[in-house]
Amino acid sequence: MQLGPDPGASVVAVVRWYRHAVPAPRRYATEAIVLSRFDYGEADRILTLITPGSGKLKAIAKGVRRQKSRLGGSVEPFAELRLVLAHGRTFDVVTEVAVIHPWLNLRDDLVSFGTASYLAELANGTLEERHASETVYLLLKRGYELLDAGMAPSRVARWFEMHLAEELGVRPEVDRCVECGRLLEADERYRWVPPLGGVLCERCPGPPYERVGLTLEGLKLLKAYQRMDVEALAEMRVRPAVEKEIEAAMREFLAYSLDRAPRSLAFLDEVRAGARGISASS
Repeated sequence: MQLGPDPGASVVAVVRWYRHAVPAPRRYATEAIVLSRFDYGEADRILTLITPGSGKLKAIAKGVRRQKSRLGGSVEPFAELRLVLAHGRTFDVVTEVAVIHPWLNLRDDLVSFGTASYLAELANGTLEERHASETVYLLLKRGYELLDAGMAPSRVARWFEMHLAEELGVRPEVDRCVECGRLLEADERYRWVPPLGGVLCERCPGPPYERVGLTLEGLKLLKAYQRMDVEALAEMRVRPAVEKEIEAAMREFLAYSLDRAPRSLAFLDEVRAGARGISASS
């Protein structure tokens, strides 16, 4: 039996020998947030997780839907978990779970709940499996903390969208014209053109202002989401019409940049409409 690599072996050969002779640990621990889940078989559940070190991965929680499961209801979305997993052939297997941050408050409000679902879907759709994504993990975690603390869900969503776009390398240009590079001035008309990457000045050819116009207040709010810390954003006083304008602008930008429109938006818009109806009747 060979107890070590051949004397004089190359570095590559030594590494190959070590990997063959010293197997990777079967179990490992990690923090994780559940991005999505679906039932599998009679009692199992397949989870899509985001982790700081391994990025997005799929795992199976065996028997979790049984009443006496020791994993119980802990493996749920909208909580930060400490998981112990075992490497598996198709899916890693959840063997232990502990809840670090349950973020219970965001679950009690339907609009916050819908916004949390939207953030999770955005994160899920932008990550490749087994690619480290600590920045996106921390961004999603912070978004959930803000929702749980009671920050306006629409502000959290815009903040998350802008910073996710920056992390993905598609941050919208809001200081200079995307076509000519000229600094945008306060007394001109702006156009929001996602296929070009941001704001188009009034001098450059492009879609008419009547169709893709952006107000000065809207431009300032986009800049605020890029530059201001989240505590300052929470305290801003902005007209509802401008909030709505930038919501539409960022949704359009991300739908183009990511080549998809998140399905969770339909649910979010529905619960928001219901919340407005309740508020108007009270």
